[in-house]
Amino acid sequence: MGRTTNTLQKWDRQGKLIAHRTPTTNRRYYTHDQYLEYRGLKAVEQGKTIGYARVSGVAQKPDLKNQVKALEVYCQTHSIPIDEWIQDIGSGLNYKRKGFNRLMEMVELGYVRRLVIAHRDRFVRFGYSYFEAFCARHNCDIIVLNDDTLSPEHEMVQDLITITTVFSARLHGLRSYKRGIKDAALHQDPH
Repeated sequence: MGRTTNTLQKWDRQGKLIAHRTPTTNRRYYTHDQYLEYRGLKAVEQGKTIGYARVSGVAQKPDLKNQVKALEVYCQTHSIPIDEWIQDIGSGLNYKRKGFNRLMEMVELGYVRRLVIAHRDRFVRFGYSYFEAFCARHNCDIIVLNDDTLSPEHEMVQDLITITTVFSARLHGLRSYKRGIKDAALHQDPH
């Protein structure tokens, strides 16, 4: 919060920012919600509505445009104004995507009230439930345009196919890496 302990104690006594107390030691503590409220981010109406779209590779850029267009049509039909669009090109398994991380930071700080995505897989390939719970804890609703619920068997098959595809690509990359090392060793100057 950028305030000293003395200031926080004074604010607690004045009722400006009332601290919670631990039951056994009576020590002051503050919650994340109190921090957000202090920063003026508590009010739900202040949050933005973000449209998020993602494709796996540069070759799919036309699909990214189509995804955004479909989200725009959905939002117009349902009277959902989008304040900001975030787009990513990268694997749904890669949690280091620039737009994704910016979005998660905005959610954590309480800037996002609503997130609109085309499909769960467009957001993250695995662990969607975790991110859904994370957003809910920070008062952010997720609207999924194509929320097809699959049977557990179909979902497991899709997950296995994705895992196989990812590790096949990594294995191929590893072979190329080993071949490069071997070639470099053969062409190394012995002196």
